[in-house]
This record gives sequence, structure tokens and C-alpha cells, in this order.
Amino acid sequence: MTEPLLRALNRMRTLILDPETLVKAVASGRQKGEQAPPWRRVELRYVDLKAGRQLQVTKYDATQAFTSNHDADSARELVDELIDLPFGHWNVATTTEDHALRVTKKLEAVVNTSPRTAPVEAVRGHDQPKARLLPEDDPVFVALGISDQQGRLKPSRQAKYRQVEEFLRLLDASVTEAIDKGHLRRPAADEPLRIVDLGCGNGYLTFAAQRYLTSVRQLPVVVTGVDVKEQSRDHNASVARDLGVEAEFVAGTISGVDLPQLPDVVLALHACDTATDDALARAVEWEAPLVLAAPCCHHDIAAQLRKAPTPAPYAMLTRHGILRERLADTLTDALRASLMRLSGYRVDVVQFVESQHTPRNTMLRAVRTSGPVTGGSVRKEYDDLVDTWGLKPRLGELLGA
Repeated sequence: MTEPLLRALNRMRTLILDPETLVKAVASGRQKGEQAPPWRRVELRYVDLKAGRQLQVTKYDATQAFTSNHDADSARELVDELIDLPFGHWNVATTTEDHALRVTKKLEAVVNTSPRTAPVEAVRGHDQPKARLLPEDDPVFVALGISDQQGRLKPSRQAKYRQVEEFLRLLDASVTEAIDKGHLRRPAADEPLRIVDLGCGNGYLTFAAQRYLTSVRQLPVVVTGVDVKEQSRDHNASVARDLGVEAEFVAGTISGVDLPQLPDVVLALHACDTATDDALARAVEWEAPLVLAAPCCHHDIAAQLRKAPTPAPYAMLTRHGILRERLADTLTDALRASLMRLSGYRVDVVQFVESQHTPRNTMLRAVRTSGPVTGGSVRKEYDDLVDTWGLKPRLGELLGA
């Protein structure tokens, strides 16, 4: 049975604002014919802090989660704002009932309420363990030496595990969004998603991506890892055999590798210096629908900044070595993002793991949405930037820019 949407939402609002009985509330999806909400998902629950019981709200965009805590007054204001957003689903769990609200095409509400067989106790602890996409004892982590033979995470490998986990979250969100919006084809058993990892090294992220997408997401996937070292190829091939997974590894340069079929997704994670540029150029050459690149060092532009005169009035930005190096990082990735836009990609520059785990935590996420851009403001921005600083970006040379 349907009912007026406003009446049903007000009922959910009352349940959410009850700090004694709310277990958890989740808003997701979007209403038919409405613009998508600014958040992919919002979770609400009450936590006990030194300041007293507060409503904890976690908002998720495509890549990150943003958590905030609110007292009673600000909680009411925030819940009212969330209720007004065009979410398509609300799931509200209390200590005695589960409520599922769905917004219909006619913008009415269907609410299913299920009583619990026995009351549950709401967890009010502030720090909740984050759900893992791949557990510590997954065979991939054991085979790669991140976990021991008993499936326990090695203390010395915690940063690597965290990096892999956050990469998988970003990969999952990026693949899902690209498929949903029609930029990436939906894979099938006879036409699996083809992923190539350029500069794969020891294959940590290659194997993790293959494992997660096939075992958890149940997507048909074929993974190819490319690295210039034959030792990496042999090691990774041996790990693949031990795990019993279908993954191919090739020894060769990024610019020279020849693939039997064009990839759908190109990964380039911590390829050193201009190797990231080589990977981005190959992705553009292949017209890859989705590209995820996490740059490593930025020596090329840094060296150019040391040699070229600094344009006015920016001398103080290059006077000190540490500031000049940070500027080089920013300029390099800004130019890469601009060049990918000129090549027909929509580009986001995001943080994919916190800086306390690794300083190499920036990722360029590019989705191919059109053909190359030959002029306009994007081209002017790029030309003005390289002319002002007297730079010759490696990626610009590879793309003929």
C-alpha cells in the first residue's frame, strides 16, 4: 500500500530522532526523475561521547566518508535537511522494528515494517571497526606475504593492507559508477571486463582487484599485469598459479607492451616519475573507458623548476627546496589532469588513502566521456600554465600537446 511521501518521511524522522531506540538509519538511492542527492549514502546512529549522547552522521560520496557528531538541536536541523533530499530509500532500524521506505515513481511511499522477534541493544560505541572488502585472512594476502600462514595481518604490513583496502573501495565505486552511467560496458561471461595494471611490480593491487571483483562483486574479469622486470613477471605468474586465478603477467615497457585486446580499465599505481605519463598516454591511445593512476615521485617537473626562472610573483614558492618539491607535485598532477581532459576524459583528483599510511596518496580518476578537445577554456588553461612556468610536461609531449 502506498501513502503520502511526506507523512511517511515524518514518521521516519520521528524514529531517527529517538536516541533511546534508534539502532541505525540509512538513506540511499534517488527518487525517480529527481537530481541525485549530493551523497551516495548517509548513515545515522547515536554514539556516547564525553559530551553526552550525540547523533553520528556518516556521508559517503564516490570515494570517501565524512563523519560528524551532533547534539540534539543540530541533529534535528540536520535530519530535516536529509529528509528533504531526494533519496529513494530509507532504512530505519530500531531496537524493536525494522522499517524500509521506498519512494515510488509517482513520488509516493511504500513502507514495510517488520517487528523483531526479540529486542536488540543498540551499540553506542564511538569507534566501530570498518567493514573490510577483503578480510585479513584472504588467500591473496597470505600469498603476497601481507598476512601470515594463519591469516593474521603482519604488523609490518599494516600500511600496505590499508592501501590495498582503500584502493579497492575507490575501484569498486569507480567501476560501479562508470557502468551505471554507460561509460563502461557491463561485463558478461563471454565478454569479461579487461583490466591492465601498468607497472604492476609485485602485483599487490593487481591480485586484490582480481580477487575482489570476481569473488565479491561476482564480475567476469580478466587481469593483465605489465612490468619491465622479468623477475616480477615470473614471481606474479607463480603466485597466480598458487592461487588458481586467471591472471596474465607480461615483461615489457609500458610504452611498448602489445595487448591482444584493448583494455576497459587501466591501472597505474605508483609508477615512478614519468612512467605514470607513459601509462596515461597508453590509456589515451587505447581509448580506455576508465583510468586510475596514483603517481609516485615527480622528478621531471621538479628538475624543470630548478632550472627555469620563476615567474613573478611566485619566487617565494620555489625559494625553499621543500616548497619547490611540493609545488612540483601539484603542477605535475594538475597538468596531467588537464591533458586527460583535453583527451576527452572527465577527471577527478582524489586522496585514496590517508597521508599517515603513505605520502603517495593522490589518485587521478579519469572516465572517458567524449572525443579529444581541440580548443576552448580547457586548452587555454593548459597553454597559459605551461607558458607561465616554462614547462614541458612529459605527458604533453607523448600526446602531442
